[in-house]
Amino acid sequence: MADLLDRVAQASSRPRYAFMVLSLIAEIARPDGSAGPFIQRDGRTTLLRDWLCDALAPMGARDPKRLMLAEKVRTELLASGKAPSEPEAAAAAITAELHERVRKSGKTNLSRAVSELVQAGLIRRHYQGFRIDHHNRGAGRHAVYTLVGGARCLMGRSNYAPPSRAQGELRLN
Repeated sequence: MADLLDRVAQASSRPRYAFMVLSLIAEIARPDGSAGPFIQRDGRTTLLRDWLCDALAPMGARDPKRLMLAEKVRTELLASGKAPSEPEAAAAAITAELHERVRKSGKTNLSRAVSELVQAGLIRRHYQGFRIDHHNRGAGRHAVYTLVGGARCLMGRSNYAPPSRAQGELRLN
């Protein structure tokens, strides 16, 4: 784990964020270490990149830039007349628009972090989709991330069950 943290710190301009991305990918990775292009969570199928962005979004909830964005979205919707007249519906419309903007900017941050992890040799990225697996994106193809090398040590950590005995306790038979 120490070597993994060192590699992430050396490769990334934002190592904590990159490590969070790596941990989330490991959490949903299949036994072969790959995740995506779609994942099944809470009975819904979601694109991997959308799920990662949504999972990371709460990290910036108190950020002053996020708070300013929320106010900007509210002002824009009210000024354009696109906001519903009922307060609850207007709040829902503002929340939905804010969610889409946060997801869009999150994809940029996610892409940068994954590129750094690819360069560090911790993730392999390819694209699947419309017709065939393909290394180039576009044409309805979606990202698949595969953990490689030292990053595979993160797999299965979320399913860890502590031993039933207390530490230091001897079992006598």
